[in-house]
Amino acid sequence: MKDIKIISPCISICKNDPKTDLCFGCARSIEEKKIWKLPETTNEWKKNNLITLQSRMKESQLMTFKKSYDEKIKFGKLVYSKNLKNKPQT
Repeated sequence: MKDIKIISPCISICKNDPKTDLCFGCARSIEEKKIWKLPETTNEWKKNNLITLQSRMKESQLMTFKKSYDEKIKFGKLVYSKNLKNKPQT
């Protein structure tokens, strides 16, 4: 039986904090980003890393991450993109 693919935690806020060098969006280090892309990286490592990443986040970052990551899992992509053609009217 094939393992279910664990979706990358990237939520397209790809800018690292200059103090911690962790991504503002997903809280990954540069090294963790590299490990996620390796074909030999196991789902178990990815699941454990997701727990670690969320434990690093402050409350507001965690809320944004969870909402965006849940949408990415549900729809296969991020729903709220800066490239949306039909932006909500205000």
